Amino acid sequence: MMVAASAGDLRRLRLASMIEGTTLVLLICIAVPLKHLWGMPEATRIMGPIHGLAFLAYLWVLTTVLSAGSWRRVEAVWLVLAAFIPFGAIAVAILLRRKGG
Repeated sequence: MMVAASAGDLRRLRLASMIEGTTLVLLICIAVPLKHLWGMPEATRIMGPIHGLAFLAYLWVLTTVLSAGSWRRVEAVWLVLAAFIPFGAIAVAILLRRKGG
């Protein structure tokens, strides 16, 4: 028997996705150029672990929500792959809105 994820679970996943996506964009668009163009490796030393923690938190929330069931395989794959794509969090937010969160 599959149990659908609650609206609260979907909101929590959307928040985790937006935080993860924001830290990814900050890392790629700000910290990495600061490191390579202006010789400021501190930017990636700070932003890298922050993004890593956000990524792990997203995967944790994603795992708990997916384990609730009622997800098509393509949705689950997209939710995982979106974490590796800059601005993928926007697509996740749209998917989760349609899902009811």
